Amino acid sequence: MTLGLAGGVRVGAVETAPPPKVVPQPVLESQLGGFDGKDYAAAVDALFNQFEQLSGRRLIPGPKGKVGLKVYSDSGPGLATPIPLVKAVIAALERRGFKSEKIFLVGLSQLRLRFTGYLPSLATGEDTFKGHPIFILESGKFYDSTWFYDSPLPTRFDPILNERAAEEAAGGKVLTTKEEDRKSFLDTPLFLDSDFWINLPVYSDHPVLGINGALVNATLWNASNTLRFLRSPANAPAAVAEMAAIPELRATWVFSIVSLERYQFIGGPYFNSLYTLSEPRLWLSADPVMLDALMLERIDRGRLQAGFKEIDSDGLRMLEFAEQLGVGSSRINGVQWVRVPVAPPAK
Repeated sequence: MTLGLAGGVRVGAVETAPPPKVVPQPVLESQLGGFDGKDYAAAVDALFNQFEQLSGRRLIPGPKGKVGLKVYSDSGPGLATPIPLVKAVIAALERRGFKSEKIFLVGLSQLRLRFTGYLPSLATGEDTFKGHPIFILESGKFYDSTWFYDSPLPTRFDPILNERAAEEAAGGKVLTTKEEDRKSFLDTPLFLDSDFWINLPVYSDHPVLGINGALVNATLWNASNTLRFLRSPANAPAAVAEMAAIPELRATWVFSIVSLERYQFIGGPYFNSLYTLSEPRLWLSADPVMLDALMLERIDRGRLQAGFKEIDSDGLRMLEFAEQLGVGSSRINGVQWVRVPVAPPAK
């Protein structure tokens, strides 16, 4: 499996050099007083300040002056990145010097983004993120022909949307060539046009991958022609791990920030309110594997309490592969927690 590089040169995504040694990354946690805008704003500020202090990296504009936010809306209303969280992240970045129009959002599906409130309502015209560009990946406008992940697996239709998926994956063409079918084009604005980008996933179980969260939101839901990998559990975990290990993608992926306002322990990625849990916690970490492993533990706990089986061992392969490729650590017994106190929001 290969990655297409600028200029059309293709090199092995993981075979050309040994994977980097995993450096343990802490998981920062703040308690939320609630789930409204003020609660999220206070927690995000505290986490950002702590991250800057621990990492020595300031979250300020660089040469490009842009920052990207990869949101999740693909399970529809009820299981999308909380809008108050996204607004709190935007406000924190603006306070650090980013201009509003230089903070852009990235999502996969126009329909899902509209249903979850990210795009203006067709009924009311309300525009929650006015002034911030929103890039819709299914439009095919935000891929570059020289940046792609190469796999021989064929295109398949979207098992959730079941509409135009193959056409969209091919840039609007109904018929595709074998060479085009091999390629999953990457979302280049995040890693080519921005100083850094932030991943904002939402968690659910997944019938093929085991867990739908930080790794998947940054890879399969961040490129074209990737639903073909979900044909079997043997293909998808390797694709997620190899895409997450692409150096250019990792270089600008500063961290993931996760709200536990709502996560689903069975039946995902379709939203089902009967199988969701909620905790007043906000996590931030540069290690997506650790975040997924910690959430897998919680999802399994929810399944057992509701009388269901834990996710089987096939569902753990994605985390194992990602750890082998140096993306992060899945050993939750070695997690380094940093508890970050939050000042009560101003009344």
